[in-house]
Amino acid sequence: MPHHTDLQPRLSIADVNLLLHREYPQLANGFESLRAETLGDGTALVTMEADERHLRPGNTISGPTLFTLADVAAYICILAFGGPDTLSVTTNLNINFMRKAAAGKLCAHTRILKLGKSLMVFDCDLVGPDGKTAAHATGTYSIPPTPALPASSR
Repeated sequence: MPHHTDLQPRLSIADVNLLLHREYPQLANGFESLRAETLGDGTALVTMEADERHLRPGNTISGPTLFTLADVAAYICILAFGGPDTLSVTTNLNINFMRKAAAGKLCAHTRILKLGKSLMVFDCDLVGPDGKTAAHATGTYSIPPTPALPASSR
């Protein structure tokens, strides 16, 4: 798939993971293993270890777990490639569930399709421990405007 070979991260993997878990302590409640693994060329690989807390009846990863992984993976992209402004928000997220995924390591292969001044458009392939795509998501994040500098500091 095409991707932005000229779009390189502005933050390191360690900085992104630290910022994510510092700004969103609620991830510690079931999503503490969620983290960026690789960043580059407008893409990110984000992983999490899904366990019994993330299962629905039938021993399959729940939809809300996959949705959360896709949303946070996109947020990691906006932090890493757009900069450490934590005020960006999801404006749209569509997800297609394709097959069940068992507990284990989930991988979110996330690709920035467009990164502009006010929007980031992305897609995300959510892969289960069996190496097969469990879901595919597309979405948009809204980037807040950069505050204008006061006239005295220009």
